[in-house]
Amino acid sequence: MDLTKWLSERDNIGHRDDAADAGFTASHIRAAIRAGRVRRIRAKWIALGTAAPDLVTAATNGGVLTCVSLARRRGWWVPPDTDAGVHLHLPPHGSLQVDDVTAHWAKSLSPRRPRTLEASIEDALADAAQCFDLDQAVAIWESAMRAESTTLESLRSVRWRSAAARRCLEHVRPGAGSSLETLFHVRLSSWGVRMRMQVNLAGHDVDFLIGTHLVIQIDGWAYHSSSADRTRDIAHDAELRMRGYTVLRFSYAQVIYDWEHVERTLAAAISRGLHLAPALRNRARI
Repeated sequence: MDLTKWLSERDNIGHRDDAADAGFTASHIRAAIRAGRVRRIRAKWIALGTAAPDLVTAATNGGVLTCVSLARRRGWWVPPDTDAGVHLHLPPHGSLQVDDVTAHWAKSLSPRRPRTLEASIEDALADAAQCFDLDQAVAIWESAMRAESTTLESLRSVRWRSAAARRCLEHVRPGAGSSLETLFHVRLSSWGVRMRMQVNLAGHDVDFLIGTHLVIQIDGWAYHSSSADRTRDIAHDAELRMRGYTVLRFSYAQVIYDWEHVERTLAAAISRGLHLAPALRNRARI
């Protein structure tokens, strides 16, 4: 096999020891570098010109992609408006060779794998816990759980070193259907009100039930993807109101960019007793 073809099957970048295992001799690799067909990155990495910039940055610095850089590659949720800079997990005494890198200097939770440019899931989550506010970090964790089919029990078995990671673990809930719901749940967890996720009412699940009668629906980007979906949601909302529930819907933009309005609305609803059964509300007014 040609070396360039071998690299093209490996994200256009590869470790020289892997190339040797595939049968490419050191002289073969040096010839490809001299001919300009392959680029040498430090001592152990070679790449094509089409290699992804984030992987090249990781190889250049002797680190591995972590935090939101790994999240992007693996399809986890990433907080909106996060800058596009590369996040690298680096050994405590490593060094940076380029700018525009967010460095996470830490000993790895798992054994270092010298032939990879991606951090372990556990290291990436630990770095995200240090890098983001609690609500966003937990949303990243829960998104990773869904994408990687990782269980809460598995995360609990990890020997997390930082207080930030242990705090994330305390807030992780496997039932969230989206990262938007995770943000909502974490932000309201300190309110001291009874709140349940994914509760079946009148034949359909609702995103949140506060108290016994305040229903919260979080409408993400995919909301109203069809007329049938919209019709079903309107009918379900009407049925819930007929049964004495109050239904509040919040959009993606409201949760992400106008959280103060969401908080004020929820506080007003709870102060009016809308989270209680109608009989209890009326009794409180007497």
